[in-house]
Amino acid sequence: MIVVSNKKASQFSGDMLVYFVRQSEKKRAPVCSDKLVQERIDHAFELGDCLGKKEECLLIYPERVFDGVRAKRLLIVGLGKDELNRELFRRAGGAIARKALALKAEKLFLVVPEELSFPVAEMTECLSEGLILGSYRFRKYKKEEEEEKSVEIKRIGLYVSDASMVHARKGVKRGIAAGNAGGVVRDMANEPGNVWTPQAFADFAGKIAGEGGLVCRIMEKEEMQQLKMGGLLGVSQGSALPPKLVVLEYRTGKNVPTLLLVGKGLTFDSGGISLKAGEGMGDMKYDMCGGAAVMAAMQVIAEEKPGRVDVVALVPATENLPSSSALKPGDIITQYGGKTVEVLNTDAEGRLILADALAYGVEQYKPAAVVDVATLTGAVIVGLGHHRTGLLANNDELAENVLAAGERAGEPLWRLPLAEEYKEQLKSQVADLKNIGGKAGGTITAATFLQEFVGTAPWAHLDIAGTAWNYTEKSYIPNSKGPSGIAARTLIELVRNWR
Repeated sequence: MIVVSNKKASQFSGDMLVYFVRQSEKKRAPVCSDKLVQERIDHAFELGDCLGKKEECLLIYPERVFDGVRAKRLLIVGLGKDELNRELFRRAGGAIARKALALKAEKLFLVVPEELSFPVAEMTECLSEGLILGSYRFRKYKKEEEEEKSVEIKRIGLYVSDASMVHARKGVKRGIAAGNAGGVVRDMANEPGNVWTPQAFADFAGKIAGEGGLVCRIMEKEEMQQLKMGGLLGVSQGSALPPKLVVLEYRTGKNVPTLLLVGKGLTFDSGGISLKAGEGMGDMKYDMCGGAAVMAAMQVIAEEKPGRVDVVALVPATENLPSSSALKPGDIITQYGGKTVEVLNTDAEGRLILADALAYGVEQYKPAAVVDVATLTGAVIVGLGHHRTGLLANNDELAENVLAAGERAGEPLWRLPLAEEYKEQLKSQVADLKNIGGKAGGTITAATFLQEFVGTAPWAHLDIAGTAWNYTEKSYIPNSKGPSGIAARTLIELVRNWR
């Protein structure tokens, strides 16, 4: 629980009291707003132990008789000397969460540094995000002995002055929503493939629709057959589990534009007949992270009820497995809308299920803009590593809005080109398209394939294969080897700042 408080820091008697300091440009000790704490900082600085660098933490055990501090521990967190930004406070929140968990501190009190020239609402928002994301743990299937049980942070107070209470509370509310959304994505992705199935996506959609007043519809296999969704049907035919197309609608009831969100929901990807190598295949339970991001974003949208845009979400959900009935290399399928595709590699399956969802969504909802999110290509890792999400778009304004949303969320993207010449790599001798264009420009040709199914609608594609797991290590991503929860907060920011 994170709350805003005007209770004085000297009254707090819990586990950890936290102050923030900036690094000095002139080789002086960082300055703290509390004079008694400043004395401790000055002494530590003389010893070279408190410079105020980003995420640097100085832990002090107060001597209650002299310090005038009732808290059990005092933590000084550095904010560095660079220009203040949202990510700085998000990372500070993550650093505090890590330290608190390591020390088994359950009750924290943070003195928000209002003296800094940065909006209080954004400070509290990003601190809250970092605290929630940094304290995330997935232990559902781990049996722990009583003495080994991890302690959870139970209560966090953020101190601000009376004049800042309204702004701080607004920031905390937004930060909690976004932080929890990242956790929801991580929860889904951490579930094994035998638990998080296409039906699990459908069940989760029904749950958030019931709680948030969304319209939910689950398209079943029989309807897909009637609509000739050859991508979803083809990819799923090797699995015993039927595919689902999850549809969620948020409506304002006003005459506003519609934003279409599409997320890849491949709940396990073996590669199909084009079988992946055994090493690392267990990570393919994460191939549904795009769909998870879209679902988590819709949960927040339902809570916050934005007034300037309707939002429709589609998640095509299936497994991709080898069997006697599985799609084979060389097979030709017909996607929704009539385009035929020669499937030369069954491990390039994400684009096939997304193509059906995109074509259907654009035709059915006539959106003003479309954004899809998918763990689509290994090529994006070659190009951008695990540090930035690949962005490709047919519309500059939409691309700029998505880039800005990612920057605000601390989830940076990098735009790659789309051009006519890449279409040459997708030409087939026997069908309208083939589903792979060779190794060269693999991320771009995958997006070029998807572009064939959005018509003239403004569209942006987020390839999160490099950032959905093994992401850049940050203080608020405690396990960089696991799922990061990427993209949900970017989508939330896009909707919050829709214009």
